[in-house]
Amino acid sequence: MGCAPRIRNSHVRIAFEDDLTALTAGELLALYRTRRASPVEATRAVLAQVDALGPVLNNFCLRDDEAALTAARASEARWMNGAPQGLLDGVPVSIKDLILTRGWPTLRGSRTTDPAGPWNEDAPAVARLREHGAVLFGKTTTPEFGWKGVTDNPLTGITRNPWNPDKTPGGSSGGSSAAIAANMGPLTIGTDGGGSIRIPCSFTGIFGLKPSFGRVPAWPLSPFGTVAHLGPMTRSVADAALMLNVLAEPDARDWTALPYDPRDYRMGLDDGLRGMRIAYSPDLGVGKVDPEVAEIVAAAVQRCTELGAEVEQDDPGLKDAGETFARHWFPGASYVLAQIAEDKRALVDPGLQEVARLGARYSAMQVLEGAQMRNALALQMQLFHQTYNLLVTPTIAVPAFDVGLETPVRKDGARWTEWTPFSYPFNLTQQPAASINCGFTRAGLPVGLHIVGPRYADALVLRAARAFETLMPYRSPDLAKLKK
Repeated sequence: MGCAPRIRNSHVRIAFEDDLTALTAGELLALYRTRRASPVEATRAVLAQVDALGPVLNNFCLRDDEAALTAARASEARWMNGAPQGLLDGVPVSIKDLILTRGWPTLRGSRTTDPAGPWNEDAPAVARLREHGAVLFGKTTTPEFGWKGVTDNPLTGITRNPWNPDKTPGGSSGGSSAAIAANMGPLTIGTDGGGSIRIPCSFTGIFGLKPSFGRVPAWPLSPFGTVAHLGPMTRSVADAALMLNVLAEPDARDWTALPYDPRDYRMGLDDGLRGMRIAYSPDLGVGKVDPEVAEIVAAAVQRCTELGAEVEQDDPGLKDAGETFARHWFPGASYVLAQIAEDKRALVDPGLQEVARLGARYSAMQVLEGAQMRNALALQMQLFHQTYNLLVTPTIAVPAFDVGLETPVRKDGARWTEWTPFSYPFNLTQQPAASINCGFTRAGLPVGLHIVGPRYADALVLRAARAFETLMPYRSPDLAKLKK
């Protein structure tokens, strides 16, 4: 990629026509394989990018340059010996600060967490990344305990969007989405309990997949229960498929995990959409969509017919999803607050305290009714997919809005769920769902296309996203402008 192949070690620098930070994981691995770049060079480039843009975006809460460079040197030695370790050897990866990482504090964006630890365990996803040689270099910001759809918290402050630092990158994986969009590594792990991968992917123009529940083992399990998923956030669909191969490997600590499926998610990725039946719902029958977002998504859906898909406007009818989700999520927030020592609860984000109070008002009977409502929604979607291979909607009802707000319009009692009506239903139904960029507003802000598949059809969702990616390749924000 711009340089003749050479064998060299990390002490020799080579001028590249390509910026290493702008490359995908697949492209970096190809360079390592042909010895045209090294893991040490890539890691140093990523750390320099965090140095340059981190102060603007405020999206990392922990950096460990020494550990990263030590891992990169070990990876470089393996590549020089022709013996790479696993699928991601030498690829820089960041970890969301809700996910346990051995040797690093996992503060979860909270002033109530003791940084002293001990921090002796890797979560399953982190353990798999280490086993495959990934270079872990830092932890990305999250709202406190991942409770809302934007990223700010009392501990680290406000995280900003690389497309416009006055706008939110979304949440709760907002630090992760800002990292990928700002070329601070090609891969990151996000969590998604109501849209927390897909919301920030839509707002920052990157790709993210919420896999089927249990596809990626989790430990410890989320206090918000079985709506919470883990998944890849990347700049390309191929990178997400590659990363899912790693993240989906089994771990005995998650008793809710699916039986291990050894498939390679890269296989069949380019098989396209020809012959697919796709349902398009502009608003799921419940959402008030920003007119500009609606127009961009409608145009993107129309383009799917260019790929040979049969697209029909239809609505699965999920009108009870908001109340059903509230009966799962809000009591979860109440449980989170109850685990915090009483003398520390005043340190918690006031919005989370309010949601926890709302959750505490649900009776046991109402929570049990919520479980039955969830069963009905899941059955509804299962039957809907007897007719349609996929469902597409806007990812989010609005483009990215000003930082410091939970909702785009200030009003008493408004919560983040009001502008995310297309994401959380599919946490309830545990289906795979992805967001891929499908255009930009007149203000230059990304808009996401939401692709939902039947439960367990993760490969199909990736295949559909890859087909759309051929029509609209990834586009990066103007990062040079951020550095000024």
